[in-house]
Amino acid sequence: MDSATGTVLYENNSHEKMPMASVTKIMTMLIAMENIDSGKMSYDDTVTGSAYAKSMGGSTIFLDEGEQLSVNDILKGIAVASGNDAAVAAAEYVGGSISGFVDRMNRRAEELGMKDTHFVNPCGLDADGHVTSAHDIALMSRELLLNFPEVIEYTTTWHEMMPHNWRKGPGETDMANTNKLIRSYEGMTGLKTGFTRLAKYSLSASAVRGDLSLVAVIMGAETKEQRSKDVVALLD
Repeated sequence: MDSATGTVLYENNSHEKMPMASVTKIMTMLIAMENIDSGKMSYDDTVTGSAYAKSMGGSTIFLDEGEQLSVNDILKGIAVASGNDAAVAAAEYVGGSISGFVDRMNRRAEELGMKDTHFVNPCGLDADGHVTSAHDIALMSRELLLNFPEVIEYTTTWHEMMPHNWRKGPGETDMANTNKLIRSYEGMTGLKTGFTRLAKYSLSASAVRGDLSLVAVIMGAETKEQRSKDVVALLD
């Protein structure tokens, strides 16, 4: 998809509904950044980790219950490390509850014309009915990139140490970007990887060369290598 115009340049099975894994977090980041833009919260606001956020499996930033991090650090944890705990903490802070935030995710999807999408959670862990399509991922990716280009500061961060103030004392989480193409593909600006057992390997990749900005989406790849190879082929 051409990011500037929204024109679809190539598609294949682009409306097939599939589990989306952590690509879900594009919508979570979009809603959080819209809240910042509207003045309802700021990057310096404090988010407190909950027991529910701490209970998340998969990729995490090791957020402890009662631990306090800034919105900025939570967004970094979502974008760089794909932290499921960070996504849940953001959702609880922005939406007041997970159900309230998920309702907002689905309303926003409807507004963007994402007709193949239904969200069940803010992080992308496998859940019945939590589905989207490659086309819809491109729509929300474009919306995030167009309205909040500053997200690229997070999504192109290769490596970051996340400071913690755990109850047992200070510590750090070593966060490495899950999108390895930001190091190897010229112009790569993000955006979000995903993997679960059901969804397999997915990626919404954004890249800029000269005046051309593209979003390429792959879902259901069997391996990380295939995911990267297919995205590169689309972008090239």
